[in-house]
Amino acid sequence: MRAVLSGYYGKGNGGDEALLASLLQMLPPHVEPIVLSADPQFTEAMYGVKSCDRSHLPSIYRAMVQADAFIWGGGSLIQDVTSTLSPYYYLGLMLLAQLMGLKTIAWGQGIGPIRNPITNWIARRIFAQCTAVSVRDRRSQIWLGKIPHQIAPDPVWALAASAPSLNLKRPNIAVTLRSHPLLSDKLLSRLQQALAVCRATSNAQIILIPFQSSQDLAIAQSLHQAIPSQILSSSNPKELKGIFQNIDMAIGMRLHSLIMAAASGSRCFALSYDPKIDQLMHQLGIPGWRLEHIPDDPQEIARAWLQHYKTDQSLELESITTIQQAALAHGAILQDALKINA
Repeated sequence: MRAVLSGYYGKGNGGDEALLASLLQMLPPHVEPIVLSADPQFTEAMYGVKSCDRSHLPSIYRAMVQADAFIWGGGSLIQDVTSTLSPYYYLGLMLLAQLMGLKTIAWGQGIGPIRNPITNWIARRIFAQCTAVSVRDRRSQIWLGKIPHQIAPDPVWALAASAPSLNLKRPNIAVTLRSHPLLSDKLLSRLQQALAVCRATSNAQIILIPFQSSQDLAIAQSLHQAIPSQILSSSNPKELKGIFQNIDMAIGMRLHSLIMAAASGSRCFALSYDPKIDQLMHQLGIPGWRLEHIPDDPQEIARAWLQHYKTDQSLELESITTIQQAALAHGAILQDALKINA
């Protein structure tokens, strides 16, 4: 059996690459994946799978003709906040797969926000025609309503980690920031000053982890020039997750940086720009602020970080194991929907 996998792959985003690695890890062994990627050569080399250009429609069509199934491979694919056109790319491919008679699976989805009522209407009808649907959060479950689905924690909770190639000095604090309209130069300066206070007070090493070079690296370099720190990243999602096994506390804007850190037993402090991070904070009891509510005083920011660093606990191993086991439900729907005789 062949399956075409569609997601935000080959774009250098560590979180989306981690979703792809999780999907490949959970895919039944009798299924041969064909991954739609912005960088097919990288995808083939990294994962040892077939890949084709996600923007070349003739190649996509040929892949679908050869396939038995089509899978949306996790994450916030169906939302129109970052782009009004992006959801139509994914919805169009899913509709084509459904019209071609393929088994269609919406896997590990974080649906919305969807502001355009037309996009919302189309999305509901396409989700309703899927062979199977799994979502990663309560907001997506509410949006689906009566459309049959499975809800489970984000698949990256269950991703196998590999040891990083570098040994990290401890104690340390990892920081993952991304570009965003609310992350102004003034706010970045306040965060930089707060990190400098944390380093001086706790003697913790500051580890800057850009998840997507195009959006995160310039910010990491700016912080690195201002305060003693180390920039550390990896294009291998399993190694990226492994980095967090040696982190004492993670301060993050990226959803999957917080998930990787929490799954590795690190303390977490969220800087939220999106409802999906708000939900994770609520579900796990992670402290944090919305970007627009971060205190004006760098000393106050540093005090909150240091209090969490010194006194608060990470998730207990039993809780982590429970969440990881629950995340495997995303694999169970693949096993069921992709049975050879199904």
